[in-house]
Amino acid sequence: MGKWGVMKAGWMSLIAAAMITVTGCGSAGEQAVAPVTTDQPVQTTGASSETTSQAETRVVNDGFGEVEIPTHPKRISALYREDYLVALGVTPIVQYYNPMWGKQDYLKLDVPLFDVTGNIEALLVSEPDLIIAAGEVDAAQYELYSKVAPTFRIPDDVLPDSRKTLTLIAELLGLSDKAEEVLADYDARIVDVKAKLNAAIGDEKVVVLRMNVVDKSINIFGIHNTFVGQLLYEDLGLKAPGFAEAMTEGNIVLSKEVVPELDADHIIILPSNGTWEEESNTKALEEMKTDPLWKNVPAFKNGHVYPVERSYWQTGAITANGLKMDELLRLLTSQK
Repeated sequence: MGKWGVMKAGWMSLIAAAMITVTGCGSAGEQAVAPVTTDQPVQTTGASSETTSQAETRVVNDGFGEVEIPTHPKRISALYREDYLVALGVTPIVQYYNPMWGKQDYLKLDVPLFDVTGNIEALLVSEPDLIIAAGEVDAAQYELYSKVAPTFRIPDDVLPDSRKTLTLIAELLGLSDKAEEVLADYDARIVDVKAKLNAAIGDEKVVVLRMNVVDKSINIFGIHNTFVGQLLYEDLGLKAPGFAEAMTEGNIVLSKEVVPELDADHIIILPSNGTWEEESNTKALEEMKTDPLWKNVPAFKNGHVYPVERSYWQTGAITANGLKMDELLRLLTSQK
């Protein structure tokens, strides 16, 4: 039995009783994480070097310390980062699920759901050989996950950049060549979409808003928002309203005083929960459209308000960004 087999057996009874609550997808960990290094000496387990031509494990450093991971992991959990696995042609063994938010439906995965607010035993049963975590996993949760399988926490400074995140995950999985192919296609797609959007709307200003279903407050996503900032404003070169451009935060609640000055020509809006088919969401949007506060905003005045499906607009990952580009072409141009 290998190292992790022994550890799993030893921790089985403890983990089965442990309960872990992981915060929702919109949260970020407070603990600083050091840059990743993968230049540690490669270690081997199992067969000796005389009988094994390729190392079975290697050591990386993710900021919480050295982590020994499989050189070619096969059973991977990447909670709320499954998008990157899908982009690399890898099927995760479980999918992130939070009963208060749901899951990333757009991925159309046919795998068991892992409720991040529940018992970690469900993850243990899936027998991962590598867990990829991120900012929502703090040191205590990281330690618990590490008792299930080798756990790698993506550094906070990598997460806002979809290309860096994909490249890093690909390195962990031994799929760097595949990542290069994916990113070449991705960048070519961006060049094409950027040209079409520029021809269609030029310097017209685009912003993304989120309607909070509970209190009907509105969040505005700025140019530094990890869900849309890199794709919309950096890669595709879309123009943001002045307020969104000046924001230093990723997103904030939009005060009523700012609304009349919001010079947005196009508004993409998503609900915080559920779909636009739900009566409560539809009613809230209709009320917003008839509210005198919003009626003079250019996008509302000209009928350029676009309700969208929330799950892929609330991640900046590769597959989701492809769907966003499809939707931007559909909404803002005559291209399909």
